Amino acid sequence: MRRLALILLSLSFLAPWAFAQRNEATLSEGEIEQLRDSAYIANDRVMLFIKLIDVRINSLQGLYAKPRRPGREEDTHDLMEQFTSLANELSDNLDDYGPQHRDIRKALPKLVEATERWATAIKSPPDNDAYNVSRRIALESIQDLREQSNEMIPEQKAWFIAHPPAKKQSSAEADNAPR
Repeated sequence: MRRLALILLSLSFLAPWAFAQRNEATLSEGEIEQLRDSAYIANDRVMLFIKLIDVRINSLQGLYAKPRRPGREEDTHDLMEQFTSLANELSDNLDDYGPQHRDIRKALPKLVEATERWATAIKSPPDNDAYNVSRRIALESIQDLREQSNEMIPEQKAWFIAHPPAKKQSSAEADNAPR
């Protein structure tokens, strides 16, 4: 009994470390740098998230386009977990951009279109207990993103009609302006 308690206590201390390691593996250093670089332009950041998620989706589709290899189910699980992590981070960004009225009008229709592709890809692997829960969570994330995007499209249009962005002066106009 004492041994069991000691083992459980040891595992409880290792659990946060294991969780942190898994989150770090979601993005490569290059991808993290790209996200940092795109932080200032909301539209670019949304488009980058779409690109990063597409990479995971393409990897998932690649697992099933080739002959089966050992560990495919675990790789599928990991890719679905990475997908969900990125989709949730994108959703958090959208939550921030809405109230701040950041201009993401160009990216939102592309995001809605991407959610259709992603849902199809996530549903395509055959049922397997190794990743069925991860698949369900990923599909819920896709549904949330789709709903969030579809709500934001008319909100963004209305806001920017009522508050048009200031037009930038062309360099020729700036040169000819009285001083």
